[in-house]
Amino acid sequence: MATIDLGELRHERDPEELPRPPRSVGRPLRVALVFLMVLATVVSAAPLPRREVIALPATAGAEALIADDLYLVVEPTGPNGSQRRLDAYRLPGGELLWQIPVPVPGRYWGMSMQDGMLLIAGYEATEGDPAGTVTIALDPATGKSRWQQPGSPLPVSGGGLLLETGDEEQGRTLRVVDGCCGRVRWQAQTPAGQFTFRATESGIDRLVLSTADGRVEVRDASTGAVRAEADLWEPADRREARAPAEGPEVGVQVVGDLLLTVRGAPATVTAYDLDGLRLRWRTELNEAFYASECGPVLCFQGRSEELQAIDPATGRRLWTGRGWIAWSSRDGLVATRANSGGAMQLDVLDPVSGAVRGELGRWEMVLPSGLDGPVIGIRPQPGGGLLVAELNLTTGTARPLDVLREATGGCQSIGYQLACRKPTGGYGLWQLRP
Repeated sequence: MATIDLGELRHERDPEELPRPPRSVGRPLRVALVFLMVLATVVSAAPLPRREVIALPATAGAEALIADDLYLVVEPTGPNGSQRRLDAYRLPGGELLWQIPVPVPGRYWGMSMQDGMLLIAGYEATEGDPAGTVTIALDPATGKSRWQQPGSPLPVSGGGLLLETGDEEQGRTLRVVDGCCGRVRWQAQTPAGQFTFRATESGIDRLVLSTADGRVEVRDASTGAVRAEADLWEPADRREARAPAEGPEVGVQVVGDLLLTVRGAPATVTAYDLDGLRLRWRTELNEAFYASECGPVLCFQGRSEELQAIDPATGRRLWTGRGWIAWSSRDGLVATRANSGGAMQLDVLDPVSGAVRGELGRWEMVLPSGLDGPVIGIRPQPGGGLLVAELNLTTGTARPLDVLREATGGCQSIGYQLACRKPTGGYGLWQLRP
């Protein structure tokens, strides 16, 4: 689980910070205070309950990830760590489930559960050739290898996996395979050009291919069928006039039900229906490098750190902010302040007006492993360990949960369980106090 470095808790007092005692007034209060001091002394003499920490082993140089209820470690083995071994531990108890040698040498960076298979994805180590991506499917109960294919996996809506190889200059091979067995459902060779897709909660449902001469093709990800194709580089009112080869570069992106083309600076943004490629609107922006869905609005990020919000129905500009980099969460619009140093300031914005709803401060945000899990924030605690809080991305508030004295970072969350690296090596799994 990737982490985004964020920062200081603003709205809540640190859990270790105690209020100052009130001033004594009169003898009855002094007697009560003496009684409380005696009681506190008796209580403090008893040992404090220690939180149970489940130890999850990992050696130096190991790559550890969590997929559903499995803790997975790719351990370097053999001479100079040239080979890899995959260890699987069952959560939350941490019992060793199985160990297998990784069938393809390389560096692995992604593990997930899809269609009942454990998928591990990485870069295959090959001598003399550029590293290519590879996906290996394993039985999660036994670790037995089921199939392997070139490319990194993306889930397809309705089932299956999209595997892509190649690049923008040489062209690509797209394949959709069944997750159970790796059987190829459909595949296509594409010419040189851009490739993007639409991702939904259930997986990718549309693929978009565009070439340098202006042809755009929209495919159904499940079947490979072409849903629409057109030449969108031409002016809308003069389809017969092709854009010159030396014309400005055009970027193609998909956001929601819109296909967007972005050309030039100042930027001309044109929106089309994704399935029919019918023109919806055209607007001019100061600059537009990247478009994203920000709840009910479209966000355009510029290279000069300008953020512009657009009405997706009309293309009308709603508001502009400078110095923000924004992304949409399930609860609202989150923005970090650009150029804020190693840890980024986190703000929660109203997507329609751009107003700041709350300032969370600086945190390293641990994204949840599931759609419904809490958003956990961590930050180093003076004296060692991590302060852990639950971040509310709707109100812009943080609620302290715990101080983990034996955690150093590199955390991944599973609900209110947090797995983090320990200073003595390996990981620990803590049950947080919700």
